Amino acid sequence: MNLQDQLGALESSLDTLLQTAAASARSSAAASSAESIEAASAPALVSPDEPPALGGAPHPDDSAAPAEPPGLNEPPTLVVSRPDRDVVEMTIAGKTVKLSPEGVAELIEQLSNVRASMTPDQPAGIPPGWRFAATKNPVMATQKYANGDRLLVMRHAGHGWVPFTFSPNMVIELYAMLTKK
Repeated sequence: MNLQDQLGALESSLDTLLQTAAASARSSAAASSAESIEAASAPALVSPDEPPALGGAPHPDDSAAPAEPPGLNEPPTLVVSRPDRDVVEMTIAGKTVKLSPEGVAELIEQLSNVRASMTPDQPAGIPPGWRFAATKNPVMATQKYANGDRLLVMRHAGHGWVPFTFSPNMVIELYAMLTKK
């Protein structure tokens, strides 16, 4: 899947999730506990081809137009929590999606690809107080291109496989930086 396809899939997924969140904000607060359980067991990621199974069947009391709750014009708030070591929960306007490690990896990849095409660019220098999780001695793969460029792909424990392409001059500069005493 190319970057444009990924952007489209992510935008579609986010639109679907936000529409679901907005519908949730308009629905009555007296939702049945069965709907809450169904929302908690929603799929890890939303496919652009199928809407998320977040709402369940309509509640019998939903036939009349519900009164608009206060703050309807406010954007939904994203809440991220970690109820278990291998689970992340993301909640928007009361609707929760649980992400497995595979779901988190897919979300990171999608967001990373989208962020790479956004402006402004990432800061050129490391911001003061920036926190990170470093991977010691990462697994790496390389490839040489006909024009002399080199591809270096490194496996980060949190970000997954991260690719970098270096010109021949940058390869020399990188070698000098890594071997400098």
